[in-house]
Amino acid sequence: MVVARGLKVVGYADCAGGGQIVVRNNVAYVGHVLPPKGTSIIDVSDPAKPRQIAEIEVPPGTLSHKVRVENSIMLVNREAFPIGRRDPDFKGGLEVFDVSRPSQPKRIATFAARGMHRFTFDGSYVYGSPEFDGFVGNIVGIIDFRNPERPQEVARWWMPGQWIAGGERPTWQGPAHRCHHPIRLGDRLYASYWHGGFVILDIRDMSRPKFVSGLDWSPPFPWPTHTALPVPFLIRGRRVMLVADEDVVRLGDPAPPAFLWLVDITDETRPIPFASFQVDDEDGSDKPDYTGLHQFCEEVRSTEIPVAWFAHGLRIVDIANPHAPRETAAFIPDVPAGAKRVQSNDVCYDDRGLIYLIDRTRGLHILERI
Repeated sequence: MVVARGLKVVGYADCAGGGQIVVRNNVAYVGHVLPPKGTSIIDVSDPAKPRQIAEIEVPPGTLSHKVRVENSIMLVNREAFPIGRRDPDFKGGLEVFDVSRPSQPKRIATFAARGMHRFTFDGSYVYGSPEFDGFVGNIVGIIDFRNPERPQEVARWWMPGQWIAGGERPTWQGPAHRCHHPIRLGDRLYASYWHGGFVILDIRDMSRPKFVSGLDWSPPFPWPTHTALPVPFLIRGRRVMLVADEDVVRLGDPAPPAFLWLVDITDETRPIPFASFQVDDEDGSDKPDYTGLHQFCEEVRSTEIPVAWFAHGLRIVDIANPHAPRETAAFIPDVPAGAKRVQSNDVCYDDRGLIYLIDRTRGLHILERI
């Protein structure tokens, strides 16, 4: 049974499950979680009647679940599927497409790496999590896409211990400490580092990122850090960062579901977690993976933050009082056909203020705040 509080459904697209969605110029781009599905391009100029206009497939064993679009350039990731599969012959990275005509995407270039997971694209540079030979786990990569037909690597940063080809030895097991997702604000990168927490990097000299600070709370908390997102305006005179721990790959199952953190970064050399938010439906008991938090909308337009909360659908969380975040709206769709429960995976806005919610198993909902 659909639950809708403060939100109404405008439209629905019956597409394969998605890992990420972005909307530009009334066109939605969806990266899918299961090959051979790669990227779907959907015309949402009439949001009540979304219409698929193009599709890109990938070879078996290739994951392409992330997509970003700026200036009519679409970037999609390529990494081995399932994640963590070791194939010495696999070639991944980023594929570059001209989508000036969205119904006819044209591949124009590749940025080669062993793989690429999540990334941010501002139209000029990519801030990503590439895999390179000689390193254990993904690292931070900055790539120049000002000429999208010839992307150029600008810089790398890694957590000490990752560069095994250079003689470093990790103090953790396997790829537990790996870059998941860098986000830029001004001359800083805010990079989530999975079970390595998050780091803040100074990129005033983009070719030489410098460590400013970091914080790792897993353990004692069992969930990996998925995204660190700085709020681009002051809240009650303080600089605040939102941190999403993803409700997967927990340390020491069973465990309760993951939740949202708020961190004070007014003094960026000393980040201080000071508040959290969990949905009211949760009672603190142990639950299976993919129950709790996944990812918030990366575009902060106000103190109301749309959050994709896996089995709990979409939650709008107001952080106007950052010490007491509160839910102001929610949407839980019906369980998709073929699934056992809702798996809301990613959320974004369009220029009209509509909200797009993609399910990991199936379906794209287009919503309006009321």
